[in-house]
Amino acid sequence: MPLSTNQSQLVEIAVTGAISQPTLRYPGYTLDDKGVGRVLPGMSGVVYNARVGDPAFGWAADHVEPGVSISNADNAADFALHYLTCIGNRAIVTSGLAKGAEGIVTGEHARLLVDFGSDTNDLLCVGDSIQIIACGRGLAFDDYPQVELKKVSPNLINAIPIEALDGQRIRVPVTTVLPPRIMGSGAELNSEFVDQDLMSGDRALMAELGIDQMRLGDLVVIPDADHRYGRTYRKGAVSIALCIHGDSVMIGHGPGILTLMTCPIPCIEWVIDPQANIARYLNIREMV
Repeated sequence: MPLSTNQSQLVEIAVTGAISQPTLRYPGYTLDDKGVGRVLPGMSGVVYNARVGDPAFGWAADHVEPGVSISNADNAADFALHYLTCIGNRAIVTSGLAKGAEGIVTGEHARLLVDFGSDTNDLLCVGDSIQIIACGRGLAFDDYPQVELKKVSPNLINAIPIEALDGQRIRVPVTTVLPPRIMGSGAELNSEFVDQDLMSGDRALMAELGIDQMRLGDLVVIPDADHRYGRTYRKGAVSIALCIHGDSVMIGHGPGILTLMTCPIPCIEWVIDPQANIARYLNIREMV
């Protein structure tokens, strides 16, 4: 049974954006950790062959964003799009050939990430409008106020098999444990706004820790990480996060990790489950 929350008190509100055109900074090259300039696709647009449930590593791409990336051209409206949208929210195409098709929010990067089925993707065009039924800002557990929820919809929190251990602790399934020392770019950002990247340049370490097997949409845990106000090291704290974009060739960057819940004391335990992925929890697609 899902943990009791204040879901009935939440406001559902519409926010909207449009499918973004991929862009490249002139002259297009990104330096890798060996100083070699690379020109790679990854962010924005409609990505046809990378979805939640697929590998986070191994793409000939940089920061690949699975599915459809949307933003709003108005800065204030885009700010609201980021802060009000939560993972698991419904998304509806409101213009173009796929008008009326529904998808689901799966991540937040420089843009909001939405998964649609392959048949819908074939009809989508850059510039098509996507409306999101935003719900989840202010979500909290009734019996575990020490656990702060971020960017997570009731739809998702009710789907994750979270176990209540007692009045102080909960247990969450995750695929991977991420040591705080490998967390990179994004530590300076609010945990309600955009992700934090892994530092994945040490491939031997990634393989040793099993991180190179991580998939887009995986739930992960970062021990000793307090993400209540930004992202900082705190002994005993725990943060649960979501892998939302793919690997990067850039120094200090790698797969992106979006905070879902955090606690400054040891009140979140975890259990390893290789199937702990939102593709499964939100019935987006079959897991291989």
